[in-house]
Amino acid sequence: MTETTNKLEQLLRKGSEYILQSSELELSQKESTEKWSKKEILGHLIDSAINNLQRFTEIQFENKPYPIRKYNQDELVKANDYQNSDTEEIVKLWNSINIRILNIIKVQTEQTLNFKIELDKNSFADLRFLMIDYVDHLEHHLKQIMK
Repeated sequence: MTETTNKLEQLLRKGSEYILQSSELELSQKESTEKWSKKEILGHLIDSAINNLQRFTEIQFENKPYPIRKYNQDELVKANDYQNSDTEEIVKLWNSINIRILNIIKVQTEQTLNFKIELDKNSFADLRFLMIDYVDHLEHHLKQIMK
């Protein structure tokens, strides 16, 4: 998982630098009313981090396979009003949650990385997959922000 933690550290550094150096106009601009702004994409990454932090910790003590509960991404972005939030505040929040996630990933063992999860009915994976997928998801959305 060293590659995954190194990648997460690099993404957090690059993403924070880019966002904090960007103008408010660039971060808040929307291509259309149906699309998220860059600021809202960051908000979605915060919501993803919150949900995955809960998953990564609960799987340590809950029955296995651990069921992955879905969450309403669009409604969370609206409810948290990331579009009108202070950019520095949401960058700090995003970083803080991800530093906690980074530390959780670092302390996993082969045994815990193999903990089974249920993605959907009759679709299973393990904690290792979930953690790698989380970092890949974060990378995907950061590319959208930094384009």
